[in-house]
Amino acid sequence: MSSMAFNHRRGLNPYLSPYTILDCGDIPVSPFDNALALQQMSEAFLELGSRSPALAQGKTPKPKLLTLGGDHSVALPALRALNKIHGGPVAVLHFDAHLDTWNPAKYTSAWESAQSDYNHGSMFWIASNEGLILNGSSAHAGLRTRLTGQSWADYVDDDRQGFLRISSDDIDDMGTKGIIDAIIGRIGLETPTYLSIDIDVIDPGLCPGTGTPEPGGWTSRELIRIIRGLEDLNVVGADIVEVAPAYDGTGEQTALTAAQLGFEIMTNWVGRAMGRMESGTESKTGNKEEL
Repeated sequence: MSSMAFNHRRGLNPYLSPYTILDCGDIPVSPFDNALALQQMSEAFLELGSRSPALAQGKTPKPKLLTLGGDHSVALPALRALNKIHGGPVAVLHFDAHLDTWNPAKYTSAWESAQSDYNHGSMFWIASNEGLILNGSSAHAGLRTRLTGQSWADYVDDDRQGFLRISSDDIDDMGTKGIIDAIIGRIGLETPTYLSIDIDVIDPGLCPGTGTPEPGGWTSRELIRIIRGLEDLNVVGADIVEVAPAYDGTGEQTALTAAQLGFEIMTNWVGRAMGRMESGTESKTGNKEEL
């Protein structure tokens, strides 16, 4: 893999750099108990993210975790861990067809329980109410979801949680560069940021392997171009989620797109770190940093 991973866009091979990329494997979680699974993931993210990296001096960053899923609710334990690791809330950059800031009460059901509040459409609502998200420095991108009820109440609630909304249609007028500039203008380049990519932000004609497809999405090329343009963001953790192999095409195009996005995120992390090292803002050493 490392011998065929030179990223021509950035001019580097993330696997052959001063930084070490490790596969931490799967987090063992209960499939029968949402509360227990949440606790297991939260403890695992905290333990992994708290480990001392190889370059543990100067301004060297902490290890960065890229989570691959699966259900989008994994973002909640990741944000809980980041809050403890970084000592406060972080911004969220959320690529998705859907808001995912819905109050759990809006999910109608004849049977309600505390565990049912933990789902893939309410994790940012929970995180916001727990003070895990920087209000006013976060953004959604690629939105095209239907809303609940008969009003703009979902947007009002989303505003309260401090998210900028960039719709899927906006790319027609703004272009990829306009989307990139709007995100950077909202978040800034130094704010600790959690990057969350729901694969359904891409049109289901290109990425059918997901559980809640929404027509009218971006192309894989557009999203990859946007991610590449965000290298200078201070991304401290990321996920790529809602990939459902059972619904994918025979060419596994959804999985291939998710894998490419992961490669671009790791390239961004290495590129930003190497750029800061060259400018003297990071410690210089022959050892390797963990990503």
